[in-house]
Amino acid sequence: MDTIQHSSDDAPMKADPVGAPRLDRRIASRLKRDSKGLVAAVIQQFDTHEVLMVGYMNDEALRRTLSTGRVTFWSRSRQEYWRKGDTSGHVQYVKAVSLDCDGDALLVEVDQVGAACHTGARSCFEAGGPLSVVVGRRARDEEQPPAELRHDAQRDAVERRERRETR
Repeated sequence: MDTIQHSSDDAPMKADPVGAPRLDRRIASRLKRDSKGLVAAVIQQFDTHEVLMVGYMNDEALRRTLSTGRVTFWSRSRQEYWRKGDTSGHVQYVKAVSLDCDGDALLVEVDQVGAACHTGARSCFEAGGPLSVVVGRRARDEEQPPAELRHDAQRDAVERRERRETR
């Protein structure tokens, strides 16, 4: 069982003992981690699709997230695991987790209780605020790519799926 330390807004957890369960190797093999072994995790409200925050997970944090129904992160500053909401009550209940096409980012859909941001804001992006930007506009003829490109993309997707299934 994890030991909870109450030293911050959301409680960090000590690492699991040697011999603890590991992330499924079929999932682990698809991850492209940074130099510190981490993958970005974009946290999104499952029903409104609002982006709430970005955190980081290593294999163990992802395993805990997939197997407990609660989101666990790796704290880059404190160098320990923390489960969102353990001390603040601002819990993130997992609804779905997806890996992006490159394997270097996760989309974690959650049911967020209260604020997601440590500032008390619902979203970290609300707290951070908008930046000035030149807004781009697409032309009407850019609605869909040419048919030959659509067919190539569909064929490539089928081939990727078949390769994954044969691993």
